[in-house]
This record gives sequence, structure tokens and C-alpha cells, in this order.
Amino acid sequence: MDPVTIAKFIVLPIALGAVALVLVLGLANLAKGGSPLRSQKLMQWRVLLQAVALCFVLLTIILMHQG
Repeated sequence: MDPVTIAKFIVLPIALGAVALVLVLGLANLAKGGSPLRSQKLMQWRVLLQAVALCFVLLTIILMHQG
């Protein structure tokens, strides 16, 4: 498998899924009146994972234009 295929079909879905999962966990904790510290920590993780996912998106675009 070439790097573009790996990035498009394996790495990007995992990164985006991780962002979505942490977002849902944070919103669920907030909705049920859970610990504000836990919500804050989950939202911090979401921001970090979004940055990582964005880097993967940019890397995928760069790889697609090189081939």
C-alpha cells in the first residue's frame, strides 16, 4: 500500500474518530452534570487531537499532490 492510501483510509479515519469520541465524551459529561474538571480535561484533549488530525490532513494533501 502506498502512503496516500494508508493516510486516507487508515490514519485519517482513526484521527477523526478519536476527535469525535473525545468530543462526545466531553459533551456527555457536561450534560449529565459531571465533574467540570473532567469536562475541561476532555476538551483539552479534543483540541490536541484536532491539531494532530489537522496535521494528518495536511500531510495527506501534500502526499496526494506529490504523486
